[in-house]
Amino acid sequence: MTVPAFNTVTWFQVGADAPVEARRFYGDMFGWRFALDPDDDGYDLISYPGADRPSGGIAHTSGPAENHAMFLVLVEDVDAACAQAEEHGGKVAMPAATASSGLKFAYLEDPAGNRFGVFTPAAP
Repeated sequence: MTVPAFNTVTWFQVGADAPVEARRFYGDMFGWRFALDPDDDGYDLISYPGADRPSGGIAHTSGPAENHAMFLVLVEDVDAACAQAEEHGGKVAMPAATASSGLKFAYLEDPAGNRFGVFTPAAP
């Protein structure tokens, strides 16, 4: 398995208050497969047909106002990426957090208000 390059989009997330409907839609449209994330009860992992690992996820939201679609960029240092975003006119929408798996992530906004994520996977 190859490791994606830093500073590239390597994950995407769809937030849906109706995750069953989202799974049906994307599964029917693109043939995506879904599995419950063993580390997060409100998250479904998305795999493409023929892929050996997931490439995205469906986050279960509590209502339509929280629905979203965003991309996430693999970075070497989440805290440094947060500081860089602010240096370049962006904002930290959600400060760095670490999942139980060890994955560290944060949500940022570009100067136009578009939200995206940055993350560093758990150490092997």
